[in-house]
Amino acid sequence: MTSDAAFRFSGPSDLHLHSNHSDGTESPAEVVRQAHAHGVRTFALTDHDRTTGWDEAAAAAAALRMTFLPGMEFSAKHEWRSVHVLGYLFDPTDPALTAETARIRDDRVGRAERIVRNISRDYELVWEDVLAHTTADATVGRPHIADALITRGFVRDRTEAFESILHPRSGYYEPHYAPDPLTAVRLITRAGGVAIIAHPATAGRDRMLPVSYLERLIAEGLAGFEIDHRENTAAGKRTLRDLAVRHDLIVTGSSDYHGLMGKPNRPGENTTTDEMVSRLIDRATGIAPQYP
Repeated sequence: MTSDAAFRFSGPSDLHLHSNHSDGTESPAEVVRQAHAHGVRTFALTDHDRTTGWDEAAAAAAALRMTFLPGMEFSAKHEWRSVHVLGYLFDPTDPALTAETARIRDDRVGRAERIVRNISRDYELVWEDVLAHTTADATVGRPHIADALITRGFVRDRTEAFESILHPRSGYYEPHYAPDPLTAVRLITRAGGVAIIAHPATAGRDRMLPVSYLERLIAEGLAGFEIDHRENTAAGKRTLRDLAVRHDLIVTGSSDYHGLMGKPNRPGENTTTDEMVSRLIDRATGIAPQYP
């Protein structure tokens, strides 16, 4: 690494963590403390479609002398696939980006209400049960419905909720608005950010985007892939690494932490090399990281 950024942060680096401002179960400050306790020294808070947790995370990072890369996980959709685009170091006041993420969040709330109405036909669940598991700034989604189902005693944990009542085949599922990945990549990059596809090779038939479409995203400014993630398949990782080498892309590794009471993922279980973090920082023009 020759970049100035290389001398201003230290690893291990985990660039995908969630707080209760979206579907995590802990405050931004607690997420930072958990990351530090697990050995992480550079991190990104990447709540879904919002940046409201940045200030709290920044304060906690400063207290622990950690490097903070502000980020977000942008919801997108390609045909039947849910695609998440991680955006780093973009300008959070960019009008086009903020307008689109507001539209996504608004539709998520309506969608969550529709799902709860569907579930209430067969289970004693009301909207207030879900709101009890959110914060004022949270993007309400299916994980919050899962938490309400746990509290009501209908399921044991989020995993069981998503494999049963919240599964698309259950009959309670409702779609939600999300732009296509090309739009997400364009909005992030035009706001000075760096766009990385999150967990792009999860298991399931045709879950990974076609290589031809990934190459379209790269042409539009996609910077790389989150390859080291527990949900990516071995075959998918090989394909993505070949593509990353061919196009000289940034490759990241992250935990996708959602809190001790969320997913089983733990901070630092996958990390990003110092070289790749430095390349990511150098590519961004929106805002700078917060260094110790």
